[in-house]
Amino acid sequence: MTEHPSPPQSSERAARVPAAAGVRPHPVLGGYYADEHGRRAFLDRIFDETAADYDRIEKLIGFGSGPWYRRQALRRAGLAPGMRVVDVGVGTGLVAREAVTIVGDPTCVIGVDPSAGMMACSHLPGGVGLIEGVAEAIPLGDGCADFVSMGFALRHVGSLPAAFSEFHRILAPGGRLVVLELTKPSGRIGAALLKCYLRAVVPSLARMSASSERTPTIWRYYWDTIEACVAPATVVDQLRAAGFGDVRRHVELGIFSEYTARRGR
Repeated sequence: MTEHPSPPQSSERAARVPAAAGVRPHPVLGGYYADEHGRRAFLDRIFDETAADYDRIEKLIGFGSGPWYRRQALRRAGLAPGMRVVDVGVGTGLVAREAVTIVGDPTCVIGVDPSAGMMACSHLPGGVGLIEGVAEAIPLGDGCADFVSMGFALRHVGSLPAAFSEFHRILAPGGRLVVLELTKPSGRIGAALLKCYLRAVVPSLARMSASSERTPTIWRYYWDTIEACVAPATVVDQLRAAGFGDVRRHVELGIFSEYTARRGR
């Protein structure tokens, strides 16, 4: 049975998160928080407060193509029927739902996320497990997964080395990893168009249709994290440093990065 835990207070969750170390996805964004502790508290609040709007806005801005893209990305990364999947940063279950359609058994899929509010708004088949936790300290045993996924949540972790080390730890020998992420286009025109869409158009659409007044803020924040995010080469280097082999980056439409890797046997 899918579990939907009630959200603890932000201060309680912040105390459970290990201190970030090493390479971070992006520097401190002073317009939203002052330091690492503030970043965690900000994310705890805003994800819980905007969870009810998340799927509706995502479907709107992606023109309904999200499920198809996620399913194809998982297949490209090697997900197959019967694999045990851990989806880190599961949120409302957008990646986990597509994983279930591929593996064929909901009990093979576990989602991990620090936001109980987001998980409470998920619509997942019975049998999918949901666990509150962070990428830097995943509350699961060694080698428990054949496949680890993370969908568009890498920019929200505190430490790339810590998260990638945990992904490596929970994968069984030979297990596969895919990290899906939005990347700023390399060209100036493409970057300007995406910035206009995500930082201006999408928040305006969210303001008209959202139930939470904070929903426009989270979509503006998304662009700011994309713009400030480390280069794709840094992500690849950090995956290799964590012990992964066969590390690759596949790009769709110039903005959708699919980082894939495998734990050695």
